[in-house]
Amino acid sequence: MLIFLVLMFLVIFVFKNGADFITQIENPMVDTLGIGTNQADTFIEWNLILVNSNHRIPNDYEVDLTELSNGQKVDSRIYPELQRMFDAARADGLQLFVREGYRTSEEQQQILDKKIAAFENEGNSRKEAEKLAKEWVSIPGTSEHELGLSVDINADTSVSSRDSVYTWLAENAHRYGFIKRYPSDKTGITGISNEPWHYRYVGREAAEKMKERGVCLEEYIEEMGNL
Repeated sequence: MLIFLVLMFLVIFVFKNGADFITQIENPMVDTLGIGTNQADTFIEWNLILVNSNHRIPNDYEVDLTELSNGQKVDSRIYPELQRMFDAARADGLQLFVREGYRTSEEQQQILDKKIAAFENEGNSRKEAEKLAKEWVSIPGTSEHELGLSVDINADTSVSSRDSVYTWLAENAHRYGFIKRYPSDKTGITGISNEPWHYRYVGREAAEKMKERGVCLEEYIEEMGNL
């Protein structure tokens, strides 16, 4: 009788734990964008996706776009905060607009080719021109513009100076979930030269923390243990 009870206990234990294991396998954490992280098995939210020379955009990446009044497009999820940020800047007397939003990989290649040609025209060799161009323009598949989460913001210089707009953005963008993606003191980490016009949406919580700590996206994600 005792042996029978022991065997029954073992059967129940194995069945219960086996069922739990199956549940875990059949219900993994789902990335609704279809993007695998492959980074320490840690889930990365859509707004914190890292794209740079070492982290390419997956081939199956898809984005739902909203078109702005000037024809530029952005990921629909960032549009409300982008509009709020622009409204706040205009309330402070500034006039600004999105010069560049979402780009296709083909458009990104065209921009890179033009930059390379410009450096060649200055007398640089093809190899040197490519190196210089990549300090300013990302190769296709590694540009945040292809995510739809980044915007290049310019001033309407007939009303506002570039410096006043860039200063306002540097001081206030984090309140709306945006960060200055390529600061001058982080070039060694980002691999991109200072771009005071380039802002990336990461969400308000992350933007506030990054602003407070003085870190770029690469550093922030590393702090989270996701690299």
